[in-house]
Amino acid sequence: MKLIITIFQDEDGIFIVECPSIPGCVSQGKTEAEAEQNIQEAIKECLEVRVEKGMPLTVITREVEVFV
Repeated sequence: MKLIITIFQDEDGIFIVECPSIPGCVSQGKTEAEAEQNIQEAIKECLEVRVEKGMPLTVITREVEVFV
């Protein structure tokens, strides 16, 4: 399964990583690489919980264009 993730560095220098397709699926790491490894485990755990609860695995995400 391939999923989009977002990574950003917070004010303390920690990398925060999220999977927008899975609500609440968030992790972090001291480096981008560590954060990416951590979100992979978080994704697996989130998907397991969603299966157990009979929830859809992911939610719909879309890309939109906003003119600024």
